[in-house]
Amino acid sequence: MSQYPFAVPFRKLPKTLPVFPLPGAVLMPGNDLPLNIFEPRYLNMVSDALGSHRMIGMIQPDPQSDDPDALSLTGCAGRITQYRETRDGRIEMVLSGVCRFDRGEEVATTRGYRLIVPDWQRFEDDYDEEERTAGQQHDLLRQTVKRYLDVNKLDVDWPLLERLSAVRLTNSLSMALPLSPPAKQQLLETIDPDERISAFIACLDRSPGMPGSGPRH
Repeated sequence: MSQYPFAVPFRKLPKTLPVFPLPGAVLMPGNDLPLNIFEPRYLNMVSDALGSHRMIGMIQPDPQSDDPDALSLTGCAGRITQYRETRDGRIEMVLSGVCRFDRGEEVATTRGYRLIVPDWQRFEDDYDEEERTAGQQHDLLRQTVKRYLDVNKLDVDWPLLERLSAVRLTNSLSMALPLSPPAKQQLLETIDPDERISAFIACLDRSPGMPGSGPRH
């Protein structure tokens, strides 16, 4: 059974999935992403999702492609867990991350948004990845994150962050920090949680201003 609130059983994940391409925005399982929806095609998307399985796939445009319509291989599906219509016709909502997917074939639709066949197969362990990580890197992770926040003068609720597990801290900050789209995509696509934690630490260590982040020869 999934540890995440509002998650659907893995075997009942939808066969087709509306996707919301947004550069620099990734969703991780077990984390929340607030969204402000105002384009007509995406208002249609939300309306249709609310009328069915309540799930939407967040996916980045492919940062390695010159084609603006090209999508990255991997995204993450979230379930609409908060929803509010505004007086000016927008929708403010929260997607709660459920499971990652690989992009399959695209399905024709007349509603303006893009619809795909998701391949969930590689990501069944998203439902229990916190139990699979050894957590041996937690001290190094916390030290690196604290240095990064100090260097960039970012004000956060550090006592709250310290209470998170290593994998939840990595997933949350992979979404929240101003990392490059390719870096966010690499972290999203890393299946093993311990490998993702290592990649995240390395990503922060390479950031401008971090000790030892200068050119390497």
